Amino acid sequence: MGGWAIAVHGGAGVDPNLPLERQEQAKQLLTRCLNLGISALRSDLPAIDVVELVVKELETDPFFNSGRGSALNENGRVEMEASIMDGPKRRCGAVSGLSTVKNPISLARLVMDKSPHSYLAFSGAESFARQQGVELVDNDYFITEENVGMLKLAKEANTILFDYRIPLGMETCAAGVDSPIQMNGLPISVYAPETVGCVVVDSQGRCAAATSTGGLMNKMTGRIGDSPLIGAGTYACDLCGVSCTGEGEAIIRGTLAREVAAVMEYKGLGLQDAVDFVIKNRLDEGKAGLIAVSNKGEVACGFNCCGMFRGSATEDGFMEVGIWDQ
Repeated sequence: MGGWAIAVHGGAGVDPNLPLERQEQAKQLLTRCLNLGISALRSDLPAIDVVELVVKELETDPFFNSGRGSALNENGRVEMEASIMDGPKRRCGAVSGLSTVKNPISLARLVMDKSPHSYLAFSGAESFARQQGVELVDNDYFITEENVGMLKLAKEANTILFDYRIPLGMETCAAGVDSPIQMNGLPISVYAPETVGCVVVDSQGRCAAATSTGGLMNKMTGRIGDSPLIGAGTYACDLCGVSCTGEGEAIIRGTLAREVAAVMEYKGLGLQDAVDFVIKNRLDEGKAGLIAVSNKGEVACGFNCCGMFRGSATEDGFMEVGIWDQ
């Protein structure tokens, strides 16, 4: 056993023109969530409880695209989704199409713990939420002025806003780049947030993972991404826990989260080598990132886009919060 470890993310594919003030706000939120998780781990809370606790905190803050502040679909409503997985017995729960559940990750946990199923969606998931007595709110609770503005831009350009809009053909990017480049008629400085997630290994070597999102801005009603799909956006087993973010369709095709565990198991790779292998070889032309922990107390991340909001910490005192290249 190598002690506990934790990692969080707030989306991959960061706009290189993201204002420094927004960067600092993101880092402060990630740091707060890391400290929340660290405190829980020091109190011997199991990994599965810690990932739910941290993602619930991320959902409650409107900065990233999950829970309050979720991206809006083509009809101007939120359709949120989330999943959670407990490594020791590979138990899991997932939800999609939520529009009134304040914390989707907690409903996903209830699907895992209180239902005979692994995945509930839309009216069935909302009905289950009412049966379980979870906190419900009006859809307006999730909608922010910023996201209403981004939906308007997306509709005017007849496009879907993905991540933080990285311009095609831009080979390298870094913080502070001043570029007039547009993509599908939209300036890349338009702020369009993405998925959040958390992975944890506790002091007993138990791994867990959780992921939550509002999906893509101006997405088609009923679209489901990778975040609630076990093995794609989220995976945990005896070896590791993984949460992904980025281009959902590419993550689904590559079953990205499960691949990390698979190459560890079948190729004998260590955690960071497994993450690097998967990012390099399983995304085709897709753009994505992921965070991971191992049962040895290791933590790792990887991404093939401009940046990823992320933070990590281990029991030996290591702690890091970052956005840009590793």
